[in-house]
Order: sequence, then C-alpha cells, then structure tokens
Amino acid sequence: MSNRDRFISAEGMALIKKFEGCKLDAYLDAVNVPTIAYGRTKNVKMGDSCTQEQAEAWVEEEMQEYEGYINNMVEVELSQFQFDALVAWVYNLGPTNLKNSTLLKVLNEGKYSGVPAQIKRWNKAGGKVLDGLTRRREAEALLFQDKEWYEV
Repeated sequence: MSNRDRFISAEGMALIKKFEGCKLDAYLDAVNVPTIAYGRTKNVKMGDSCTQEQAEAWVEEEMQEYEGYINNMVEVELSQFQFDALVAWVYNLGPTNLKNSTLLKVLNEGKYSGVPAQIKRWNKAGGKVLDGLTRRREAEALLFQDKEWYEV
C-alpha cells in the first residue's frame, strides 16, 4: 500500500488521545495557545466549550488533514506503525515543523533507523523540556519501531 492511501489506525489514534487528553473547556496549552478537546487549536478562543461527541468528531475530522501531511511529504514507504507515529508527531507539532525538520530529511533518505532519535529531539515547548512531551516523543519513537508504547 502506498503512503497516499494510508489512514491512521486505532493504535495511532489511541496514542494521540492518550497524550493530548480531552478537555471540554478551552484552556491555554504550554505555549499559551487556546486549545480544546483532543488538542484542537483551530478557531479556539478562551471561554469555548464542546461536548464529548464534538471532541470525537473534531479529532476524526482533523486526522484527514494530518494524514495528508504524511502522505504528501514522506517519499519512502512506511509501515502502518511508522505512519501512525508520524501522524501523531505532526498532529502535535504541525506541518511546518515536519516540512523543515531533519526528521523528514533523514526519513526521505531511507534512513529509518535514524528516525526515532529525530522524533525524540522535539520535546520542548517555549524552549523548555517538558516531561509530558518527552514521554510522548518516546511513545512515538517506540511506535515507529513497532514496539509497545503503552507504558511510557
């Protein structure tokens, strides 16, 4: 299956939901961006709220966009686990960071073994290392390697 046909699996979605958490009232994230539901930042302002059903719908809807970034920017074949890990990464960090990353360069050169270390480099927000991001990057790196990430 080519990357162009890929969709996130239940495993990948579980990783995103675990690390994003779900908050039904808008809050400021680690870099003071208004956020709601499972990490949604689009058109969110403080004071917004949503239902659990809306949170689920939003994350499903947004996955199409983030799957597209991986499908379009990655030039090498990926396993489902690798694809899921990268969708989770770009969902958290955004497409501009992916496009300009050494991670993408290393991956597109076919150097798969170098990707987990590149994933783990992205554990800072506002210039500070955050424990939650360190755990998330470890989980994404493990998933990329087709290893269990649940205990991270």
